[in-house]
Amino acid sequence: MIQSVSRAPQIQATTPSPAARQKPSESKPQPAATDTVRLSSAKAAVQELTETSAQTAREAASGDIQARNLQAKQATAKAQAK
Repeated sequence: MIQSVSRAPQIQATTPSPAARQKPSESKPQPAATDTVRLSSAKAAVQELTETSAQTAREAASGDIQARNLQAKQATAKAQAK
């Protein structure tokens, strides 16, 4: 059933208080953005090639798959050279 609206509520506009109208003279400093280091794939490859075998072994022991694969390739190459 449709009913007609007999009276719409009236809205009274309010003015903001003087404290709300004033802008602060000093704005709060924004937090500094964090820097992100991005290595290109070529630079990452060079970094992997120049690391020591001790670093590779440490990374492999901590679960680095790339380091494990490198150790496996080195072991295979060493076995074939004998």
